[in-house]
Amino acid sequence: MSRRLVAGLVLASAVLAGCSDDPAPADSDRVVLSPAEEGEGHTHSGGEGALPIGDGTTPQAGGYRLELVGDLPGPGRPGDVSFRVLDRAGRAVTTYTPEQTKELHMYVVRSDLAEFRHLHPTMAEDGTWTGRVALATPGSYRVVVEFTPGDDPEGGHVVLGATQLVPGEWAPVAVADAPTADDGIVRVTAPDRLAAGPDERMVLTVSGADGERVALGSYLGTFAHLTGFHAESGRFVHVHPYGAAEPTEDGDELTFHTEFRDPGLYRFFLQVRVDGFLHQVPFTATVS
Repeated sequence: MSRRLVAGLVLASAVLAGCSDDPAPADSDRVVLSPAEEGEGHTHSGGEGALPIGDGTTPQAGGYRLELVGDLPGPGRPGDVSFRVLDRAGRAVTTYTPEQTKELHMYVVRSDLAEFRHLHPTMAEDGTWTGRVALATPGSYRVVVEFTPGDDPEGGHVVLGATQLVPGEWAPVAVADAPTADDGIVRVTAPDRLAAGPDERMVLTVSGADGERVALGSYLGTFAHLTGFHAESGRFVHVHPYGAAEPTEDGDELTFHTEFRDPGLYRFFLQVRVDGFLHQVPFTATVS
């Protein structure tokens, strides 16, 4: 069976499950999302080496506060997640500087990192953001938002996170040490060890699950979107690829700029576009 046909079948399953703009999978380790959108380039305010304000583990940082509105939807039931970002005066922030083609990026991640969603919500005139999400399982979830306020010269790049419980029986799952992983179509291979420090590199090899080369397209203005979390602290990290992928015998190599502060095990979620579909592949690597 061809990769394109398999992708279509998995996508159809996601749509039937009630997922919309960023459909959620029944199994977060094997997911093909909706066709990805093209976009322009991206930058982070302050340039490379400028650390964000906040790390996604607290709802307040740098004078900004994340305020969730309502509850997360129950497992298996797609629903809206709404929130506001409040400034130092308690007013809703309504002006943002676009990064990776979006004014704000939203992530919903279970506390044990077993489920992960990357969403692009829309903002109402009053500053309330709303994104649609489907979660496969109950548990403790963190809503993480990443943004740069557009009218605050002292704001910089901000990452906030607020936790909410989705009721139901669940048990935390230990994060496995798995530097190589695939979703049945796309395989990602990471180094066994990554270096901590403000100006380091991570090289990932992307190939087909069958070992064949794949044709990488663009997603959010670049060839890959990579987010991760420290397995113990939950600290959020977001790293950027340098330019295009480099072909090798083992697949396409993507080089990322990294600035890891804490050693330990990290769980990453790589999103790449292959044959017009966005694939999300989780893997782990150790920083030392």
